[in-house]
Amino acid sequence: MERSGAGMGVKKPLTPEVTIIGCGTPTPLPDRFGSSYVVQVGDEKLLFDCGPATTWKLARNGISTTDIDDVFFTHHHFDHDADFPTFILTRWDQMVPRDKTLNVYGPKLTEEFTNGILDEDTGLFAHDWKARIHHPASQITFQDRGGELPRMKPDVDPHNMGPGLIKKGSSWEVTAAPADHVQPYLDSLAYRIDTADGSVVLTGDTAPCETVTDLARGADVLMMMCWETHDKMDGNPHADASSSVLGAAETAAEAGVKQLVMVHIGARLTSAEMKGPREIEAKQAWNGQLVWGDEGMKVPWPKG
Repeated sequence: MERSGAGMGVKKPLTPEVTIIGCGTPTPLPDRFGSSYVVQVGDEKLLFDCGPATTWKLARNGISTTDIDDVFFTHHHFDHDADFPTFILTRWDQMVPRDKTLNVYGPKLTEEFTNGILDEDTGLFAHDWKARIHHPASQITFQDRGGELPRMKPDVDPHNMGPGLIKKGSSWEVTAAPADHVQPYLDSLAYRIDTADGSVVLTGDTAPCETVTDLARGADVLMMMCWETHDKMDGNPHADASSSVLGAAETAAEAGVKQLVMVHIGARLTSAEMKGPREIEAKQAWNGQLVWGDEGMKVPWPKG
């Protein structure tokens, strides 16, 4: 799964490059809100989740919506999918000379959610793309960008998926496993991205569970939600739906990953006074490489 450099016979590394777009929770904070990640393999960019303000955050990180042809949802809480209408329409509006298919994968409700945005008769944003297709001013704007008329509606192909192989690309493969979150109200998936040069696991929202541990076994990087400290979650319903600092560390240790990246970090844990206690809690179970995620961070690749 390696490609040669143009005319040089030099193989280009296919180590996954992860940019944290959203590293927060449903609680908006000045420096984080919702979940979203871009995984780049070679020249391809894959988007995982599309929480609030993802489209703007992509631009802030120098990533164009038109560079992304594959989107993967872990589940359909708003802090993971609320910006998807904006993402779809922005990508379509900026794509010239013609639109290119956007492939969308996720658990049950992915097809219904996507069709609810775009469907010609019932879609909540159908009025938008219809106006941009038919009004002369919109047509001129599209042509000024290099677009070719007639303009078609957004080309989006959604798929409700279960555990197992989700998609193979030219140099990557995405597989999924069930994640324990808020069933039976919403299904949730964790994803593993494998390339010739490395592997990354994105858990989405999950409690520590065997299926996620198995998915992450031997991975280079595990990116796991970190909702609260163990003492705040132990013995209450949070423990069945989310991971504590300790739970994420225990999962990393049991799976034998090289690096643990804490994401979806609960609001209380972001305060300066919590830095020491959360480090101590993680080190109870995890002596490996630990990274606390921030929005805009390019995840460092583990050493050794």
